[in-house]
Amino acid sequence: MAPATTSSAEARRLIGSRRRTEAPRRMLSPSPPPKKVKSMEEILAKAHYAVVERGDYGDVGCEQCGSGERAEELLLCDKCDKGFHMKCLRPIVVRVPIGTWLCPKCSGQRRVRNTRKRRRRSASLVLQKKRRRLLPFTPSEDRSQRLRQMGSLAHALTALQMEFSDDLTYMPGMAPRSANQAEFEEGGMQVLSKEDTETLEQCRAMCKRGECPPLVVVYDSCEGFTVEADGQIKDMTFIAEYIGDVDFIRNREHDDCDSMMTLLLATDPSKSLVICPDKRGNIARFINGINNYTPEGRKKQNCKCVRYSVNGECRVFLVATRDIAKGERLYYDYNGYEQEYPTHHFV
Repeated sequence: MAPATTSSAEARRLIGSRRRTEAPRRMLSPSPPPKKVKSMEEILAKAHYAVVERGDYGDVGCEQCGSGERAEELLLCDKCDKGFHMKCLRPIVVRVPIGTWLCPKCSGQRRVRNTRKRRRRSASLVLQKKRRRLLPFTPSEDRSQRLRQMGSLAHALTALQMEFSDDLTYMPGMAPRSANQAEFEEGGMQVLSKEDTETLEQCRAMCKRGECPPLVVVYDSCEGFTVEADGQIKDMTFIAEYIGDVDFIRNREHDDCDSMMTLLLATDPSKSLVICPDKRGNIARFINGINNYTPEGRKKQNCKCVRYSVNGECRVFLVATRDIAKGERLYYDYNGYEQEYPTHHFV
């Protein structure tokens, strides 16, 4: 028996059904060219410098004084990785800089962004703080309270046979005003910013109107005359300018005045100046210092003295370093710049 044959029509039907059920062929698009990425070696080769992470910063010391103490004031150069105390630099650095910081030797180089990774530093070495403006003091609203505050200052000045003064004085036989030039400061002096200058002028104008800082002078049997806050004082508030007669430090080497304040540290020591509030001064004369040799003494500090260049002249300001409550006494570190003043006997 002959095998069955498939008709041509049936064959076309079967072929057509196969074509309908097959998946259509996909057209392959040409692959994009590979993206060229620069290697890290190429990037670093063109960079001016790059920061390399160190494993330990515990042995970092100040390149100026050689001391590794006061680690909270050490700045690390983002190029050479060397340490510098903020107060050893010239001009002195009052606030921790924001972002990249270069030491005086490296500051002439171009700053580049760290292409590898951020540096991780111990919080004890660098404090990350934003720059903060000086705040004007807030005088007491009660007029009778302001009169009591000014009366307490007048009583203290009279007891010490002093005259009140609201500006630096230049007496015959002492340093002339022409000697008070910030440009003579060894390494330069920090310039008061425009915003802080406006705050200073605002505080001076309030004092001329009789609106003094909320402070009162009291007498303590152990500390003598001292100053208390007669109202709330916020952190970074301008408290007072240190006032007195300006004299050359060479003329005061054997002076027994316990309230002299450094005004100018000149490259030539014979041109260095101090403020002497033994004859004339203001309330800053009665703010006491801490015993900076004991932890208890350092905890009492709530303000600091800062030197600025104002219109080319050196000035010393007292500024709050934290919030000060009413009734709290004001203290600052007499050795803010030089560790030469003996405070072992301070209460």
